[in-house]
Amino acid sequence: MSCPRIEVDLSKIRRNTETVVRRLGPRGIGVTGVTKAVCGHPAIAQAMLDGGALGLADARLSNAQRLRQAGITCLVTLIRTPMLSQVDEVVGFCEVSYNTEIAIIAALASAAIRKDKVHGIILMVEMGDGREGILPENVAEVAQEVMTMQGVALKGIGANFACLSGLAPTASQMAAFCGLANEIEGVCGPYLKIVSGGNSANLPWALGEHATGHVNDLRLGETILLGVEPVSGDQIDGMHTDAFTLVAEVIETEAKPPPSPIALIDPTRERLRIVTTSAASARMILAMGHQDTDIPGLSMPVGSTLIGATSDHIVIGTPRPLPKVGSEVRFQLNYNALMHAMAAPDIEVTLLGDQSMRPSRRAQGKVNHLALV
Repeated sequence: MSCPRIEVDLSKIRRNTETVVRRLGPRGIGVTGVTKAVCGHPAIAQAMLDGGALGLADARLSNAQRLRQAGITCLVTLIRTPMLSQVDEVVGFCEVSYNTEIAIIAALASAAIRKDKVHGIILMVEMGDGREGILPENVAEVAQEVMTMQGVALKGIGANFACLSGLAPTASQMAAFCGLANEIEGVCGPYLKIVSGGNSANLPWALGEHATGHVNDLRLGETILLGVEPVSGDQIDGMHTDAFTLVAEVIETEAKPPPSPIALIDPTRERLRIVTTSAASARMILAMGHQDTDIPGLSMPVGSTLIGATSDHIVIGTPRPLPKVGSEVRFQLNYNALMHAMAAPDIEVTLLGDQSMRPSRRAQGKVNHLALV
């Protein structure tokens, strides 16, 4: 097989999806599978749908287009506020989009009228993450304005947590968000079809013992793909954390003396300090680097240590016996490493675990356990 490559076990992604769908269902919450980390890869998206996801969501229009071109016909939602320059394409490829700006919603309405469509609008509310969103006190007014527009239909509201701030939502924040849904329904009249409470960081809240209120949707990517809760990094009990494996080839192995110490100026003490590199003398070099993935997001093989990396090399200290040139080294990835590797043009994507899916194609296309019961 070609290297570097990322091996994807579709059956594990399907089973991860089944697990969260089964656990959230009794709480009245459906799952929207988020495909942005895998660049809208159609086979991975289909595994989510096969596992019970009600629809798909992505932040990039090109990924939504890729899903459509592969023949996926389910509901596809654009979860990043559309660009004015792309409103026609948004209406063409996505039934629904998340929005915060009236000017963009008006442009989507005009584009939908031109295409003889009605485009769904979900209003994103700022609930404390500090990224995008309408301030809570302004949401009802914006919702009323959307209700007056032809070409668009108000479908619901959404919130986002733990992306910019890194903080999981609190029970009080979620209660306030549910209160907004009640307020908008009271002001605008119609029942909100979608009340999307957040992303993978919301799972502990969603599966807690308290009531989940109006929330009936979570947008899940990292949890399904990697089987972890994003804020803590804990493995979720019963879910697979190894659906993705990054494989690199060894291009050099040799025992080398430790590099000479380097004298650097410590700006905090205004004096020279001696910095030594790794003491490991046996090392291997892999044909993969910063241009291919997020190196700090890789889990090193047992007994090995990361010495350093450049744009196209990874240098790893390794115990004897040294691996042979041409042998392969396998890595598990965190979310950032996965996202970069799937977008890298020189990393092959190989699909495993479900023979109904198409064969490999290019990607342009300490663990704790968190028990969720």
